[in-house]
Amino acid sequence: MKIFISSDMEGTAGVVDWSQCRPGQPEYDRYRGLLQAEVNAAIEGARTGGAREFLVNDSHSTMANLHPEQLAGRARYLSGRHKPLYMMQGLDSSFDAVFFVSYHGSMSGSPATLSHTYNPLAISEVRLNGVVAGESGINALVALGHGVPVLLVTGDRTTAEELRPFCPGAMSAVVKESVSRFSADSLHPEDAREEIRTAARRAVKALTSSAPAPLPAIELPATLTVRMRNPDLAEMATWINGVAAHPGDPCTVTLTDEDPIRLYRTFVTVVLLTRGIAE
Repeated sequence: MKIFISSDMEGTAGVVDWSQCRPGQPEYDRYRGLLQAEVNAAIEGARTGGAREFLVNDSHSTMANLHPEQLAGRARYLSGRHKPLYMMQGLDSSFDAVFFVSYHGSMSGSPATLSHTYNPLAISEVRLNGVVAGESGINALVALGHGVPVLLVTGDRTTAEELRPFCPGAMSAVVKESVSRFSADSLHPEDAREEIRTAARRAVKALTSSAPAPLPAIELPATLTVRMRNPDLAEMATWINGVAAHPGDPCTVTLTDEDPIRLYRTFVTVVLLTRGIAE
């Protein structure tokens, strides 16, 4: 059994400030160690459940946060920037399941520690088929496109709740309760890892049962409605083929496609374009 893991960082137990998860900051090395341990806990739990192959796509910041020699399960490690499929690079139909580890809530999710949706300088809200979506729900488009179920998400409670409309069968490991955007009540790191191990084991065990795991519940063709932080960003987003201005709201654009992977790639292009402009 083969598991794809997309790892972020803001959802790690104990992380509550940008300085803790940005390379070059004094506290970064300590907190990247906590992230590494949570990724390993997901692998260890999945191995107990019967999984044997793993690919970890490092999806946070510069996408080079983990120590490859310290990954459990002899996992392959996909790292570095400028990936065509961004947080979902490396996934294909050969995988049996997707895990989202150390994910966070959406920009409009409340409360959600360190909330954002890809680019906090440009994007204020994303809806997928009319439902508020965080990065987990948007990334589930790629899982749907490859026919792979999403079985696990770890992070705060807001993150788990935001994924539920799109992947109602996914297990969740809630390792902290967000108090505000910059505060949270976190489990002790050892307890957080045990929570993740248990959820990962159960998720894989369920996958080996007689009933097939459901794919993401996203109706196609799917529409992403993206509210930008100002009209200039929205207008610039429409320079991209497939992105249309939303009638009646100069800050909003829409993207619709029957191919979920193509829709995701168009959205990522919007993110990359507006990131350069917003900065």
